[in-house]
Amino acid sequence: MTLRTRRSMGNRRRFARTALAVSLVFPLGAAFVASGVGASVSKSKKPALKPPAIVSAGKLQFCSDISSPPIEFLNSNQKPVGSDIGIGNAIAGKLHLKPVWQQTSFSGIIPALQAGHCDAILSQLYIKPARQAVVNFVPYMWSSESVTVPTANPGNITGLDLSLCGQKVATVTGTTAQTELSTVSDACTAAGKPAIGVVLYTSDPDALQSMMSGLSTAYTSTSETAAYFMRANKGTIKFAGDPFGQILTGIAVNKGNPKLLAAIRRAFAQMQLDGTYNRIMNQWGLHRDEL
Repeated sequence: MTLRTRRSMGNRRRFARTALAVSLVFPLGAAFVASGVGASVSKSKKPALKPPAIVSAGKLQFCSDISSPPIEFLNSNQKPVGSDIGIGNAIAGKLHLKPVWQQTSFSGIIPALQAGHCDAILSQLYIKPARQAVVNFVPYMWSSESVTVPTANPGNITGLDLSLCGQKVATVTGTTAQTELSTVSDACTAAGKPAIGVVLYTSDPDALQSMMSGLSTAYTSTSETAAYFMRANKGTIKFAGDPFGQILTGIAVNKGNPKLLAAIRRAFAQMQLDGTYNRIMNQWGLHRDEL
């Protein structure tokens, strides 16, 4: 029996259709585009107005945990790249600002925004009620999560279910995956089975390495990042079960900065109209038409 958290975004029929599409295209990536989501899209292609409330004049600073390819990561030259990076750079360009990327641990990313360390968060941040209570969002793509195992699957894991009981599972601290594993672990103990040994890391590469080295029997993360690692480690890892927890991700802005929120929303709408958004998503193998 698979346990999964119900999301408010989307109905069950759409989730089932999209999950099937993901299972068929994992080798090519697994993001879901939030086409037309959020504010209404104006037909005007005029540049958005420069936002009046930013941390530093002339710059649009993003807090991001730059360790989750292909969404955001450092290339061989230690330069931030990925779909989120491309989206953020394009938004800053439309606002006539210089993009600045602040490496921020995911577990502390919202407090960093609230403390004024950046203007916005762009780090595949899921739009969840608890987060909506403290920040505002501009939705920009769908995402989901998956359980990944070595190809041999020594733990005989079948997905986010009771097959994880008693297993060591690696994930990133502060993520939805950690919460999902905690929920399943509680179900394990309620059924008289051993709890899941959740092993927490500060980055996806470290969590993946834990599984690859045999310290964990599974690794749980976003489907997009897991699919990227599958391509990079062809034939050595695979998905266990279906993806779960489909949800919208968004660019987060402080509640007290409605003008910046409106400026980012308008810039993103322009990206959708002029094709910039689609080009970025296609570049990283993430664009999907199904919603």
